[in-house]
Amino acid sequence: MNTPSDPVMLMSMLNMKLRDGDYESLNDLCLSLGLDEKSVVDKLSAAGFEYIPQIRQFR
Repeated sequence: MNTPSDPVMLMSMLNMKLRDGDYESLNDLCLSLGLDEKSVVDKLSAAGFEYIPQIRQFR
């Protein structure tokens, strides 16, 4: 899947899918979309965002 290159847009897209989709975790979402979870987390971490598993959201 093509994902936004802008970290803010990527975070927004992932948060929306985690909130509105049938995903139990970030790992489930990444597997479903064919994304590498570590790469996603690293990219968003570099932009200042952290994944919070308890609420299934990047902030």
